[in-house]
Amino acid sequence: MEIKTPNIEKYINRVVSILTEYTPKVIGAFVVLMVGLWLIQRLAKLATRSMERRDLDVSLRTFLKSLISIGLKVVLIVTVAGMIGIGTTSFVTILGAAGLAVGLALQGSLSNFAGGVLVLIFKPFKVGDQIEAQGQIGTVIEIQIFNTILLTGDLKTIILPNGAVSNGTIVNYSKNGMLRGDIQVTVSAANDIDEVKRLLTDALLQHPLILKDPKPEIAAVKIADNSVTLSIKPYGLAANHSAINSDVVEIANKVFEKNEISAPIQKRIVMTA
Repeated sequence: MEIKTPNIEKYINRVVSILTEYTPKVIGAFVVLMVGLWLIQRLAKLATRSMERRDLDVSLRTFLKSLISIGLKVVLIVTVAGMIGIGTTSFVTILGAAGLAVGLALQGSLSNFAGGVLVLIFKPFKVGDQIEAQGQIGTVIEIQIFNTILLTGDLKTIILPNGAVSNGTIVNYSKNGMLRGDIQVTVSAANDIDEVKRLLTDALLQHPLILKDPKPEIAAVKIADNSVTLSIKPYGLAANHSAINSDVVEIANKVFEKNEISAPIQKRIVMTA
């Protein structure tokens, strides 16, 4: 049997040539891959510590850590592939097209996601706060990555998309820790208004939920038809705001009855033919 030695030598030389050419690239790519994975792990840990120091929500910390890790690993893989001679232009183009398609398909969801990230990072409100957003008032019971969930005073559950919440006006009734009420009552102008204000102030200061400092404010805001309208403004913790407003009405009624403070007499003009 005749063996074609020149052909075998040609194949061996070709294999040696390929090994000589690609072995350093493969070794270099492998080193870059290992070092890159180590650096990505370190960066993910540093990012996690930074987010913990900022007291970000646990779910947001986990998501951002995964997002950073996956994004950096994709870049690393593309870089390593280019080092060993694999064309990356088509790969990057496909990734870009896929990202654009997904972005267009999930435009609304991505808007809500971005809004959720902003809410969790900048914290215009937190769980337990009473807020007003998108025309709704309620207590925040959960902040999700896409939605914020409120519980209203009549126990209705309201789900607000974070995109609209972050781009709209937010009124946080709990941010400062206390709120001032504003309840108006009307008495006859025949009463001693200064004495009425003193009696109301003394009664308000005895209420356990009304703060003594700052002191409740009472002012005459309207005089008409033989009557005086008084604005009662007590201060209290935000969590007690509704209870205080309700109790102030009862307190005023009891003070009026006990001290015989008269109500305005309604005048009625009857026209006869």
